[in-house]
Amino acid sequence: MKLAVWYEFGKPAVIEDVNIDPVSPGKVKLKIMATAICGSDIHSVKGEHGECPLPVLAGHEIAAVVEEVGEGVTYVKPGDHVVASLVKAGCGQCHYCITGRPHLCPKGKQEFKLPSCYTLKDGTRPTATGGPLVGFAEYTLAPEECLIKIPEDMPFDVASLLGCGVISGFGAVLYAAEVKPFESVLVMGTGGVGLNAIQGARFVGAHPIIAVDTVDSKLEAAYDFGATHTINIKKEADPIAKVMEITEGEGADYAFVTVAGIEPKRQAFSMLARNGKQVVIGHGVGEMLSDFDVVEFVGGKTMTGSAMGRARTRVDIPNIIKLYKAGRYKLDELISHRYPLEKINEAMEEVENGGALRNVIVF
Repeated sequence: MKLAVWYEFGKPAVIEDVNIDPVSPGKVKLKIMATAICGSDIHSVKGEHGECPLPVLAGHEIAAVVEEVGEGVTYVKPGDHVVASLVKAGCGQCHYCITGRPHLCPKGKQEFKLPSCYTLKDGTRPTATGGPLVGFAEYTLAPEECLIKIPEDMPFDVASLLGCGVISGFGAVLYAAEVKPFESVLVMGTGGVGLNAIQGARFVGAHPIIAVDTVDSKLEAAYDFGATHTINIKKEADPIAKVMEITEGEGADYAFVTVAGIEPKRQAFSMLARNGKQVVIGHGVGEMLSDFDVVEFVGGKTMTGSAMGRARTRVDIPNIIKLYKAGRYKLDELISHRYPLEKINEAMEEVENGGALRNVIVF
């Protein structure tokens, strides 16, 4: 089987022929049909996610068909269509699960730096640095609790978006911020995650919905997903004043920062209302909040994080699919291009350079 491997940070991937381990208890062998490219994949292969051993395997927005199940697996069977997500379903028995917060389940904790399920031709075993899933491959082994069943008529390329980017943006609005109708929302960064935050804001009835980015084409797309106003932060002379103008001097009730870097977090925080809340989604290595004054928080502003939208994957993903089928949620429009595995370097470069919303590797 074929697999993309990064032997050096910041260098192109190499397509290798590899062997895959037998299916172990609790694991599921997946025949991957499509894997979307997430910004965190790009960070991983560039060595920007902290200390990551080489070689690197990546890809976690996966849509697949179950080919084989290990001992003890009961949720899926061979032939089932699934989405795989880094957010596990949870144990169903702990305090967090029974109170409706399975994303906090200790047994469902996201795992990192796990041994991969692949062996290269020379006998070495690369390490999957992005979690228990490896999607830029023809097959993978996944924990049962990472899987979400989807309808057989759901297109695989579209379904692949659901495991991370969609729930990260949509869930942040619904669960991390709990935005209410008529509250104002600002989204900093209008890539795949940001556009889904915009969709979430439109879904709950927020107004106005302000999209902020540096790429005009992405800002134009933001209108289609529900933005009422856009700001190109590179071209606007005083973007903070512009937000105040749009919000009639109040500032935004909520700001969702989907990009890495302290500067956009600092800017978005300055665009908040006096008691506004900032939700941090995008992040980089070693970012320190030294640019923030404690007095700003005393005044009423708050900041929180949102990993993977705090999603309940086996509830939220099927519900989003229902909205999609009813024409109430945009997914097809998120995909810019589809590439074969052999062109993964080209596909990732286009995403990194801002030329695509989401590119998908199809098998």
